[in-house]
Amino acid sequence: MKNTLTFILAFAIVNVSFSQETIVFPDQSSVITTGIPFMLVAPDARSASLGDMGVATSVDGFSQQYNPAKYAFSETKSGVGVSFTPYLTRLVNDISISYATYFNRLNDYSAVSASVKYFSLGEIVLTQDATSPGVAVKPNEYAVDVAYSLKLADQFAMAVGLRYFRSALRIGQVDPNANAGSSFGADITGYYQSEEEAYNDFNGRWRLGFAIQNLGPKFSYDDGGQDVFQPTNLRLGGGFDFIFDQNSKLAITAEVAKLLVPTPPQLGYVDTDGDQVQDSDEPTIITAGQDNDVSFLSGIFQSFGDAPGGFSEELKEFTYALGAEYTYNNSFALRAGYFNEAEEKGARKFFALGAGFKYTTINLDLSYLFSASRVQSPLENTLRFSLTFNFGDGEYTEY
Repeated sequence: MKNTLTFILAFAIVNVSFSQETIVFPDQSSVITTGIPFMLVAPDARSASLGDMGVATSVDGFSQQYNPAKYAFSETKSGVGVSFTPYLTRLVNDISISYATYFNRLNDYSAVSASVKYFSLGEIVLTQDATSPGVAVKPNEYAVDVAYSLKLADQFAMAVGLRYFRSALRIGQVDPNANAGSSFGADITGYYQSEEEAYNDFNGRWRLGFAIQNLGPKFSYDDGGQDVFQPTNLRLGGGFDFIFDQNSKLAITAEVAKLLVPTPPQLGYVDTDGDQVQDSDEPTIITAGQDNDVSFLSGIFQSFGDAPGGFSEELKEFTYALGAEYTYNNSFALRAGYFNEAEEKGARKFFALGAGFKYTTINLDLSYLFSASRVQSPLENTLRFSLTFNFGDGEYTEY
């Protein structure tokens, strides 16, 4: 990516919003936007192949992204995971998300974990004219997480995570008021895993999980600019493992998620004389009971009842995902998933396929995404890989 035009296109597609108001017609629904949206992108291949889910799937090295409480159920003493995701590959070749995670199960009841997530928009050369040598800039975002997981019962654990993030997407050479946005956030998660139970033709185990992610204050990208919300997110999931024998297992999982951020109010124009011309310079809020100038805590509660279309539109702000994973001999896995978002709220819909391989202490996972929407996914036709290195495999017994 070597010119400003390419950067502008990429900037728009990744949908980084800085809360600029847009006039819309009264019957048009509002898409919720936040700062640091890269935090919602699945960084690893296993989660991606299951439809961007992970709050209630079984524990793996990348559980930090969705539900670190799962680490308290790890049969492996510790592990390191790394992944690399090319982004917008049809447009440019140097936008990517890199992710590294580490976990350590301290004892039968607790675990600690940490991760780093880095989103790079590559190198952009800013020029004044065709003869200017230009100035190279590298916009980027990153987040650093730590978490502590604790079993509160034999089958249930909770975790608390803390996060620092920094977003340097606004370019000072273009906007003198621009500065890197940074702040802190927190996650609260829980995970339940039942004992293995015998059924007529198979054994089975239930899994449940929840997560409230990115809890934290609003932040700004500009000196004196408008504050934006973090992507505070609620995830709820459940699944069931069909255990056919000691070598063969099928896991089915479902997950729903909702941004706990106020819906932008609908805006319209004032037309008192019926000539279809806006009578005032400023757009007018045409839906009552909505206020985006609130704290993040107030915004969380407001987000459950502020959709312009009422309860029916509020339901459309939930996304859902379905995933299936077949595992053989704990060394080979086949995966498939589907993700759905309402047309009025972003229209993200895609299918995903993936596979996993385990050799001694190394896990290799890969995934591939197929868009099923009129809105093309920035990760469409992208093959993603993740590596996990396990240490002390089998030191704990949970299954």
